Amino acid sequence: MDLEGYPKQLILKDGTEVSIRPMTKEDGKKLLDFFIRLPKEDRQFLKEDVSRKEVVQRFVDKLDYDKILPVLAFYDNEIVGDATLHRSDHGWSKHVGEIRVVVSRQFQKKGLGLALARHLTEKAVDAGLDKMVAEVMDNQIGGRKAFESLGFEEEARLKGHVRDIFGHKRDLIIMANDISHLWEAMEHMIKDYMPSLDGIHP
Repeated sequence: MDLEGYPKQLILKDGTEVSIRPMTKEDGKKLLDFFIRLPKEDRQFLKEDVSRKEVVQRFVDKLDYDKILPVLAFYDNEIVGDATLHRSDHGWSKHVGEIRVVVSRQFQKKGLGLALARHLTEKAVDAGLDKMVAEVMDNQIGGRKAFESLGFEEEARLKGHVRDIFGHKRDLIIMANDISHLWEAMEHMIKDYMPSLDGIHP
């Protein structure tokens, strides 16, 4: 992946400026601190217990941009957002990418999540992908609505497929969209509600 041009600056809806760049092996401690600061209610939607040092260390040790592209958002030298694009370089799903986004509580509803999703979509297009998927729990109402606003639709529902960190079984909802439709939805939203994000620049 071409790392030229990073870090990039984003101006959020309230005028806050954050910088984004791909994660490096030196970001392990800050990433762990970011996950620990997340409220337990927010961490219940993540696939792993990211508050454990060994889990984050595994992310660092297995860093491979061709398989997982992690992009971090920084404010005041602290990580405030983490977005990842997951893809396979072989097999029957190599045209599909999975996107995951988590944002610190104080930066939610400011447009950071959407900006990170938009950036990863650009990278997905560059990588030649033509379909994006996202997974949400049935009680992850905010996340589901956010993906729907970007053109994602429910493609499958797996009953009782996941167990959250509180031990409750939840339905797993698979949402999907092809990149062309996703891009159109993002551009429409950004044009109507977030004009400041048009000025993303290095």
